Amino acid sequence: MGTGLPRLPTVLGSLWSLASVWPALPAAATVALLCLPVGAAGTAADLASLALVAVCVVAVAVTGARESRSRQRPGGPALGVRAAVLLGAPAVAFAVATAASGDPAASVSGFARCLQVFVLVPLSLVLLLRARREAWLVAGCVVAAAVVEGAVGTVQYATGTGASYMGENIRAVGTFGPQNVMGMATVVSYGLVIAVCLGLAPPARAPRWCRPAAFGCAALLAVPLAVSFSRGAWLATAAAVAVVVLAVVGGALAVARRRRLVLAFCAGGLLLAGGAVGVGAAASGMVGDRLSSIGQAVGLGEEDAAPDQSVTDRYAMWSAALEMWWKEPLTGVGPRGFAAHRDSHASLALSSGSDTGGAGAAFARQELLSPHNMYLLLLGEQGLLGAATVVGCWAGVGAACAARLRRARHAGRDLGLGLAAIGLLTWQAVNFLYADIGGPTTVLTAMALGLAAWWGLAPAAAPAAGAAAAGRQAPP
Repeated sequence: MGTGLPRLPTVLGSLWSLASVWPALPAAATVALLCLPVGAAGTAADLASLALVAVCVVAVAVTGARESRSRQRPGGPALGVRAAVLLGAPAVAFAVATAASGDPAASVSGFARCLQVFVLVPLSLVLLLRARREAWLVAGCVVAAAVVEGAVGTVQYATGTGASYMGENIRAVGTFGPQNVMGMATVVSYGLVIAVCLGLAPPARAPRWCRPAAFGCAALLAVPLAVSFSRGAWLATAAAVAVVVLAVVGGALAVARRRRLVLAFCAGGLLLAGGAVGVGAAASGMVGDRLSSIGQAVGLGEEDAAPDQSVTDRYAMWSAALEMWWKEPLTGVGPRGFAAHRDSHASLALSSGSDTGGAGAAFARQELLSPHNMYLLLLGEQGLLGAATVVGCWAGVGAACAARLRRARHAGRDLGLGLAAIGLLTWQAVNFLYADIGGPTTVLTAMALGLAAWWGLAPAAAPAAGAAAAGRQAPP
């Protein structure tokens, strides 16, 4: 009895700390549920994201009612005009494309999915997260999920229990199974990018071990990323890390802080070391073969070297998406309409599907239902109206993130979240050149876009100097 009483204040303090960041808990749960075994992860994470949206609606309604009764100026969740336009315009484009499709009833599910990923979940994060510590909690959950998935994937490669790749069950797919081979690579890539940003610019009150731990985590995550054999994830991660490091180097030169410059180069060296560890882990040479195939895929290989069937299929699907756009240039064939119109537009080079197996699943033939290029998918299914609106809004969010990062640097605030926002946006923009939404990690894509939108658009992310100029105190 007596030994338990001294612990009560500690327990109550922990519960109070957890309650103080309650707006971030639905988002954290959404990320954590992705680590469930294959088959349950996608459904559970989708339900959690819907709960996140519901919590946001209730919070906005309660805050609005309270302020209306007390006749106070709005002080709760707020959305500026620019944020409303950037996050709301895609919803209008999705609705127009759905209504104009040849089968609006069949397009409703696609409309709901696009609305969830590109509007509702990012908007909920912008409105709910009230302080940097809450955004860091969500970002930390992404890193934790990456560590879990990466550990599972590395064991799969080492023990030969992964997905089938070139006749061997060695491809690291984490808990996502062979039907979603990009799942683990996406989660690990997000975690690696956030870890690099945390190492380059940790929070002001972070312990001293935070920086080396973050860099070490990034280097370790390079191992499962390497054995995922995902060329797209490699390219997107390299581009995102390069942009983040250049942003730090540019800022260091601008303010003449050599320490940041040195840290940026150290980060680059650590990442190269981590990549070398990953390549060394793949002693069979398959990583090298996969790297060389990137040149073949973009036409940079030897003249007599033909790309593999996956690349041929991707080119055929890209051509089909473009033909759909030419047929319906303004509004496309409608959300989720690619699969129904694929065969009438694809060339004979397109195979019937891709082979999947391993990682505890039997051999299966997986049908190709999307062009594996988000920009072409938007053009084909939602026409120029949808593609221009969505991509334009992403560009606007990116510009807002960069502008706020510059202001945060001058205000002397921690830049880690700003770097993570730009890194995640860069990763997604590059990855969408050869991938699109689909599978369990679609919800994680929405979370990444939401974190970027929060940094660029939410009042809670504004630097202290900007908050003072507006006559209000910035959140901690």
